[in-house]
Amino acid sequence: MIIQRVVLNSRPGKNGEPVAENFRLEQSMIPDTIQVGQVRVRTLYLSVDPYMRCRMNEDTGSDYLLPWQLAEVVDGGGIGVVEESKYDSLAKGDVVTSFNWPWQTVAILDGSLLQKLVPQLVNGRLSYFLGAAGITGLTALLGIKEKGHVAAGANQTMVVSGAAGACGSLAGQIGRLEGCSRVVGIAGTDQKCAILVQEMGFDAAINYKKGNVSEQLRELCPGGVDVYFDNVGGDISDAVISQMNQNSHIILCGQISQYNKDVPYPPPLPPDIEKIRKERNITRERFLVLNYMDKQEASVLQLCQWIQEGKLKVRETVVEGLANMGAAFQSMMSGGNIGKQIVAVSK
Repeated sequence: MIIQRVVLNSRPGKNGEPVAENFRLEQSMIPDTIQVGQVRVRTLYLSVDPYMRCRMNEDTGSDYLLPWQLAEVVDGGGIGVVEESKYDSLAKGDVVTSFNWPWQTVAILDGSLLQKLVPQLVNGRLSYFLGAAGITGLTALLGIKEKGHVAAGANQTMVVSGAAGACGSLAGQIGRLEGCSRVVGIAGTDQKCAILVQEMGFDAAINYKKGNVSEQLRELCPGGVDVYFDNVGGDISDAVISQMNQNSHIILCGQISQYNKDVPYPPPLPPDIEKIRKERNITRERFLVLNYMDKQEASVLQLCQWIQEGKLKVRETVVEGLANMGAAFQSMMSGGNIGKQIVAVSK
């Protein structure tokens, strides 16, 4: 059977900006028949995420992420429908997902590595299982629960950087649902800031490209910052940490401002900021959602309930066609999207 797939065409280098041309669309072949334990799936949606930038390097800098190989098919979060099954627990027509889905139109996969989905949980919006009801939503919810120490009635202020992104846009809303009394987002355009406040219920939002971030934080967080959901690192995080309270908490989700730089993860803080962190006993522990998969099922059900009740607003940027995977990746890394970046491969 002839299929289309996306392979890694070139590496941007540890300090380089990824571009669409780092990926290449090509034709390939897969067997016409499947073996016992396998399923043939047609790809519906593929996820594009910031962590994938690390996989473009020969060394990901992580013990849980393998690098993509040159001229080999790229993989990540994906959703598809079963077209043929020789795995007892899956049947034709089932909708399934995997964290290691190949970027190709049709694939033959090990049935035991697939998770069956229930479309009704997201009102039929299957792509949500890659975002708000998937690993992105889990990262936001479990990050806040496990590292944020949010307590209802404690009058806590949360700040979220990268707040218009896939994870940040959910984290701010979840922080409020979990009990924060004030939520402030940091994003890169006036449009994004307006969406955060008008649509997603943030109390305020700062456009970091306009004005002084530290001054705006002091104005918008007069009682200081108790919880910081950090998606970006760098100068923005330094500004937030400077205004955090005693015994406050940083949820170290991502450091996208540092992903094109050859630095360790998590990147060390500047000496003056590290001094503040230690003096104020601010926690800053690496958070990896995969360490909390025993809480996955209950957490996904909670996310789906909030979505169905309209308490969790979901934004997606959907790009059509496997041929546009590279462009979608470049756009996501440049911060041009609002919410989750999804590529729709087939209907």
